[in-house]
Amino acid sequence: MSEPSTDPSNLPIFNRAGIATAPRPAGAHALAGRISTAAPTAPVAPSATGPSQFIDLPSNEHAAPAFEHRPVGTTPQGRIDWHLVAMLRSQASDQLTGRLGEERGMDLEAERELGRSIIQELLSNTAADRIHDGQPAWSMAEQEVLAEAVYNALFGLGRLQPYVDDDTVENIIISGSENVWLEKTDGKLVRAEPVADSDAELLDFLAFIASRSESSARSFSSASPSLHMRLDGGSRLAAAAWVTAHPSVVIRRHRLRRVSLDDLVERDMLTPVQASLLAAAVRAGKSIVVAGPQGAGKTTMVRALCAEFEPWEKIGTFETEFELHLHELKDLHPIVHAWEAHPGSGEVGPDGRQAGEFTLDEALYDSFRFNLTRQIVGEVRGREVWAMIKAMESGTGSISTTHSADGEAAIRKLVTCAMEAGPHITRELATSKLAETVDIIVQLHLETIPLGEDKWRRSRWVSEIVHVAPGEAAKGYATTHVFAPNPAGGPALPGTLPDELRGLERYGFDLNGYLASAPRQEVA
Repeated sequence: MSEPSTDPSNLPIFNRAGIATAPRPAGAHALAGRISTAAPTAPVAPSATGPSQFIDLPSNEHAAPAFEHRPVGTTPQGRIDWHLVAMLRSQASDQLTGRLGEERGMDLEAERELGRSIIQELLSNTAADRIHDGQPAWSMAEQEVLAEAVYNALFGLGRLQPYVDDDTVENIIISGSENVWLEKTDGKLVRAEPVADSDAELLDFLAFIASRSESSARSFSSASPSLHMRLDGGSRLAAAAWVTAHPSVVIRRHRLRRVSLDDLVERDMLTPVQASLLAAAVRAGKSIVVAGPQGAGKTTMVRALCAEFEPWEKIGTFETEFELHLHELKDLHPIVHAWEAHPGSGEVGPDGRQAGEFTLDEALYDSFRFNLTRQIVGEVRGREVWAMIKAMESGTGSISTTHSADGEAAIRKLVTCAMEAGPHITRELATSKLAETVDIIVQLHLETIPLGEDKWRRSRWVSEIVHVAPGEAAKGYATTHVFAPNPAGGPALPGTLPDELRGLERYGFDLNGYLASAPRQEVA
């Protein structure tokens, strides 16, 4: 056998024009065409056939048909051995850390270049050991498959990478290594193939991902059983283990970064009249809270609302993990200062804080010296509601999200979040602050419809638009349903329009269209 057939240095992964820079079609993955699948919704997912650590490798008529040996690191049935991939990834990671030390993560491109070199060396040594032991030599095609798998495990998401690369996948949902679901961009929810051989292997890989990320390293262990982080590339990962029956993971991929209210109208998420009201409210500087259940499209709605900002507006975003990504849309938002909170790590200091901790409150405080036009606080789950209130008090119109079952419940939820700041925050104080700062609540609805075995379709729409104002002492706030829930389902119907919102006509609100479609018009 000639030397080139066993020399991994010729693999595309080790070429500067290879995996890291070579363009690929949308949704394509380097393993596509070499790895078969039993799951029609995941073109490059591992096969369920046989032991879960293997994926089928069909014969390749262009890859040295004279060779009788099986593909690299595989069983006689021709499937990749993921245990071998994990072993090589671990060795490569150890060598990478040993060579870079504290400089690891400082220069991503240089680190990946060194990683390619380390993988090349490991493959060369493994190939030589196989020949020494009398095992068949590897073809170039076989080595390329393994090289890419190790590279993805070291710098990507390993067996999850094909799903992340698939543009038809919106969310990856994992409840234990063998229970994997994909939520597609068309609303379908389908079962996928296992992503690890066991829960222990899944936990090991999650801990590795958390520690190696150059953008937002985190700790994930029995001492820190929850993980929330932004993955390299922009996806958001949430994971929990040791306090759950099985490792639970959700990877949320933000497909609709460039989206407008008109786009959401086309998707039947809201009506043209609703879109005109919300666009006018943004231009008029009204503060908006987008509420709804998990996965209802709240972040997408916020991006669409932010698309109504003028190009000259100077925007500040404040998030626990980057999700809005307005700072990446330079043509729409030329000036964006994006802040991301850091949870801190290590021992707690005398001030009660962990080293490196940086909160949204601190970010917002700093931002008042940046001459911002808009301050956008992302998701509100707890004490960050005070950052939201401070942003809305600035008077330029802010936008945030929270979880709730209906529009008025969103106010009660925010009051509860505000009271988490300490006993000095009374319900009356929290209620009055929210009633004075929040102008409009946009409630989203999520509906799941079964389509058959292991398949569902999810639909989303605006179910309520509620106007908020200070109210009587007993309640502390007053609400008016500008758009009320539709009993038949689908986008909300016109309800009652307060006088305060009639002025939005000068900002583009289709007042005549609203009045014409309202079954009964009242003045609040």
